[in-house]
Amino acid sequence: MSLTDEQIENLELKANDIRQSIIEMLLEAGSGHTAGPLDMADVFTALYFNILRHDPKNPTWSERDRLILSNGHICPVLYATLAHAGYFPLEELNTLRKLGSRLQGHPHREWLPILETSSGPLGSGLSQSIGMALADRIDNGRSWKKFFFCLMGDGELDEGANWEAIMLASKESLSNLIVIVDRNNIQIDGYTEEVMPLSPLFEKWKSFGWHVQAIDGHNFEAITEAVNKAKAVFDRPSVIIAHTIAGKGVKEFERKYEWHGKIPNKEEAVTALGELRTLGNRIRSEHQ
Repeated sequence: MSLTDEQIENLELKANDIRQSIIEMLLEAGSGHTAGPLDMADVFTALYFNILRHDPKNPTWSERDRLILSNGHICPVLYATLAHAGYFPLEELNTLRKLGSRLQGHPHREWLPILETSSGPLGSGLSQSIGMALADRIDNGRSWKKFFFCLMGDGELDEGANWEAIMLASKESLSNLIVIVDRNNIQIDGYTEEVMPLSPLFEKWKSFGWHVQAIDGHNFEAITEAVNKAKAVFDRPSVIIAHTIAGKGVKEFERKYEWHGKIPNKEEAVTALGELRTLGNRIRSEHQ
């Protein structure tokens, strides 16, 4: 089913609000990661405001879909999305990385039980997701209703453990597992194809027996359609390679690997927020 113009406008505006929250959080924290959280705002918005089975008023609902964030350093986008979705007050976002905060620099499940798992060491999230998806299938057979979404970075695929996990998921035909790879082409010390080339990434996943799709990770219709297609595959796990622009939404940050683990100073944050607010006004005018 295609999204209506109104749905697309609402999603675009929500993603814009989430990006503004990310900038504000990072400025207040004084440390963190910028590029990945900004470029994944559209994917997170599509998931939490259009795709996932979840209930902010009942976070432990047994039939909820599970979202596992493997590249935990982009957690500002997860926290901001959860807050905008109603899981906790927006004001709490200003406690990012503060001593005693529930919103640590890498997600900590014991401090924020809304999370499905703690994350930080790259290359671990996919294995955790496979364990959860396999356990659910053992418990419920083919009558399961939930899906397990694992979100990963592309640079994270340098970790060899991922490829062992990819083989296992294929062997077990885990059709309740959907991986979304943030293909922004950057990692902390350079561009992915210079540090450790991943191409041809589509063909690599396919050769391991996965159902593979490549999409524009900033197109809400494409994101929604890809997830719906993945849900209709019953004989193998699915991966969606979401091509994104690192630092999306702020021209000064876009496509620059230096912003992977760098935060804006006050002047840069003011400029970024002004640019995002202007973009929000443009979105509203285009849909009138």
